Amino acid sequence: MNKSEWSDKQLEDLLRQMPKIQDHRNPRDIYQNLSIKKRKRPAWILPGIATAAALLLFFLLVPKMLDGTEYSFDSVKQEESSNEDKISLSKENSSIMMKKEDTIENGISGAEPKMFMTGSNKTGLYDDEVGDGTVITYWIPDSQAQILVPISTVVHPDNNKNWLTIFTETMGLLKEEEWGLTDYYPLNATFKLDNTNNTVIVDVPSDHKFGEGSATETNFIKLLSKNIASNSQVNKIKLTTNGQPGIELGNYGEMDEIEVEPEGKHAYFFYSPDGLETTYLVPSTETYNDINAAFEAMKTDQPALGFVASLVPDFPMKEVTIKENKLTITMDENAAMENNQETVYAYEAILFTAKDFGIETITILNAPIKLLGPFDLSKEMKVPIAPNHRPIQ
Repeated sequence: MNKSEWSDKQLEDLLRQMPKIQDHRNPRDIYQNLSIKKRKRPAWILPGIATAAALLLFFLLVPKMLDGTEYSFDSVKQEESSNEDKISLSKENSSIMMKKEDTIENGISGAEPKMFMTGSNKTGLYDDEVGDGTVITYWIPDSQAQILVPISTVVHPDNNKNWLTIFTETMGLLKEEEWGLTDYYPLNATFKLDNTNNTVIVDVPSDHKFGEGSATETNFIKLLSKNIASNSQVNKIKLTTNGQPGIELGNYGEMDEIEVEPEGKHAYFFYSPDGLETTYLVPSTETYNDINAAFEAMKTDQPALGFVASLVPDFPMKEVTIKENKLTITMDENAAMENNQETVYAYEAILFTAKDFGIETITILNAPIKLLGPFDLSKEMKVPIAPNHRPIQ
């Protein structure tokens, strides 16, 4: 702004020329008005205005804040869920990898046996597991009716029943299909023990089905003989139909009796039913002159019967000697042995094969490891009582 060019004298003369203005108000009123204007505003006015402004801001901003908070919580939840998914996926992948590693380690592929560690890590029945019970072994056809698989269980009868009564009362509790075998029991026959003649009498009804087909007849005769031989010292079976002597079998004609031959001199192999993660120890269909021949046979598969070699490379035997029903196996000093399920079953296959040749105990020398599953290889081992233990309730 430019500086005024008017002098004080000129301004004073100009004001004097302006008309006079008169105020007709009472001087007291003028003084009162001036006093009111000079009074201070009440102290609550400014805080009240500030409070109102704060409330206004609160109502404007809170919804946004809540939206932001909800978004934050959702983000945290999503992140936690994502982390949980990652952890779950990691565990799942780890489990899959462990299963794959187990599969590779145990040689599970194609026709190889499925070797999975179980609670006890063994399949046979041993002295310390029987107690006051009675061991019963049943021979059950596989799903193709090619071989007979021995299944053993321990029964604790309520009273002093003989083995044949226990055998007949328990056969209805077998779970053959669940075990990957043929649903064969209970047999459509009655059994009677003749202690005087050391004979079991098997009576079948006239409409029996045991003579339908050569495989059915052969399995019927074999399993009767094996069942009796595995559970008793009986040496003869008499066959009757409705109480009359003899039973008619298509390919065998009429049979009156079966001579029971004690089991022995077989080699034990691995057998796995299709679709099941189960391995059974099953004796060969043929017998061998000596245990060395049996051990040699156990190194080779028998695919026609579904048998897989049980004497695995992890159990290399350098020398085998027998003295007074005691078997000593000397292993190669440079042998490597893994403590896995396949090797446990291989050891049991050796134990059962030795039992079939009349061996009572086995001693392992130069064992690469001391403990193999539940077995202590540094100690003398008694042969098992029966193969393929399956509890029955």
